[in-house]
Amino acid sequence: MDLVYLMKKELFRRGYSPRTLDAYTNSVSNFLKKCKKDPKKVTKKDVRDYLYYLAEKGMARSTLNLNLQALKFALINILGKRFILSLPGSKKATRLPIVLSKKEVSRIFEAIKNKKHRLMIKLLYSAGLRVSELVKLKVEHIDLDNMYGWVRRGKGNKDRMFIIAESIKDDLNEIIEKSYLFKGRRGHISVRTIQQIVKKATLKARIRKKVNCHTFRHSFATHLIEDGYPITTVQVLLGHKSVETTMIYVHIARPSMLDVKSPLD
Repeated sequence: MDLVYLMKKELFRRGYSPRTLDAYTNSVSNFLKKCKKDPKKVTKKDVRDYLYYLAEKGMARSTLNLNLQALKFALINILGKRFILSLPGSKKATRLPIVLSKKEVSRIFEAIKNKKHRLMIKLLYSAGLRVSELVKLKVEHIDLDNMYGWVRRGKGNKDRMFIIAESIKDDLNEIIEKSYLFKGRRGHISVRTIQQIVKKATLKARIRKKVNCHTFRHSFATHLIEDGYPITTVQVLLGHKSVETTMIYVHIARPSMLDVKSPLD
């Protein structure tokens, strides 16, 4: 029985992203090589032992979780096994994301001298986009008359609306032609190019925090909450399925937003 092949077909049928498909199938393939059992004879103990083996090798919690979810998908959805796979210690540790202040965001913008590059990072921040969503934006996804756009087939294969800042409307109008909004050699600009722009600008702006493309999405959400927008509104703009996922930004918003003063004052 080729479990990996059947799993790949089912993941594709359900519309999982290519990245998730590769990650899941690699995880299950590695498990089967280690386990050396007929997939139909795999037990809950086999899965537990394998995850403990990965943990002892020093794998991150997020990687353990990925392996657990992949094995759950294969054993429950493909093989029809009924046991519950929930192992102690495999839960992903909760870490608060790194967030830039509004002044730090402005400093990074100022450090980018190329007008088009600066526009890409401004749109990344001002709309709360993932970098993978930014590079795939097409002209047809943008409605500058109404100042919003659409992410098509984003994370989880879902569409969602995003807002466009009034301050970048004219700059966007200047570059709109056909096809992709930000062009590159292979159609659209690469994620790697955006990452390099952010890295260089962060160094030039002398920002000491560990900044990556996703930091702008975290900052977008946090700044909206600081500005008093409801958590449910931020949830919709980020495309989160659960409000619990969005709640993390309440914990990193500035205390002044919550009207909290130190007892020392």
